[in-house]
Amino acid sequence: MTEKLGRVFSGARPTGRQHLGNYLGAIKNYVALQKDYRCVYCIVDIHALTTIDTTQDLELNTQEMALDWLAAGMDPEQSIIFVQSHVLEVMELHTILSMVTPLGKLTALPTFKEKIRDNPDNVNYGLVGYPVLMSADILLYKADTVPVGIDQIPHLEFAREVVRSFNYHYQTDILVEPHPKVTKIPKVLGIDGERKMSKSLNNHIELAATPEETEKRVMQMVTDPQRIRLSDPGDPDVCNVFTLHKIFSPPDRVSQINQDCRKAEIGCVECKRILATNLNKHLEPFRAKRAELEKDPDFVKDILLDGAIRARVIASETMGQVREAIGFYGARE
Repeated sequence: MTEKLGRVFSGARPTGRQHLGNYLGAIKNYVALQKDYRCVYCIVDIHALTTIDTTQDLELNTQEMALDWLAAGMDPEQSIIFVQSHVLEVMELHTILSMVTPLGKLTALPTFKEKIRDNPDNVNYGLVGYPVLMSADILLYKADTVPVGIDQIPHLEFAREVVRSFNYHYQTDILVEPHPKVTKIPKVLGIDGERKMSKSLNNHIELAATPEETEKRVMQMVTDPQRIRLSDPGDPDVCNVFTLHKIFSPPDRVSQINQDCRKAEIGCVECKRILATNLNKHLEPFRAKRAELEKDPDFVKDILLDGAIRARVIASETMGQVREAIGFYGARE
């Protein structure tokens, strides 16, 4: 067996059924990293509490996300897959780390300003401390590697600063500075061709949609806005449909569509039908596996609970070291 390179941590908020943007931007990478790293993947339901108005769908959304993760190839035999709230040590570490984090640093973060814009009527304490909890997620499992897009590096640098602050304050070296593994995360546009694919914008294509639903959504996709008539030559470079062709269609087909579109020898309707066919073909194994998993909800629940048990072993050890470094009464006994 090849020795793993290090420990990866990554988490995602439970948003329910996943869409193509989630798959191409994160899940596909999660699956690939399992080969070379000891991976810890977390559905961060506590984080979700900072912005949602109701928890009515929280449990269902967590289950749906877990189904999609597992169906896409995230393997509980290779990785620890669990729910954040099942390992409460993260809350303890979050509280402790907040003691060495200046408030001004938190309010100056671009992410905080963005969240205020997105949630102007709910600027809660948890929203301010979100980056501290995010740091606790990573540091609790002593992850040395965190997959991030280039735009997320400042978030990880904050976690690194928290490590330095804690270790300096308590004269220790027990917390590990995580390093970014920069990934090329494509910006997947929604079917409107303008904004990032998002469930809240209803411009998404769900992985678990039926073939018929998928075809319907693909047929609604906006193509080259300059191509008004069938006889007008198109520009695949500005067409979101062609962008997805490059991911889901065979290379020879992509090359042919590229040429035919520029010569107006293929119409947008036909082009989208071809994409829908190839996308559905690509998703067939995923949907088949998901359907099997759905038959036994307890199986998925057991995977998450087992993941929490395995995660708690690491978390418990880390927190023992943290308490001892701080000097809490009885921590060294």
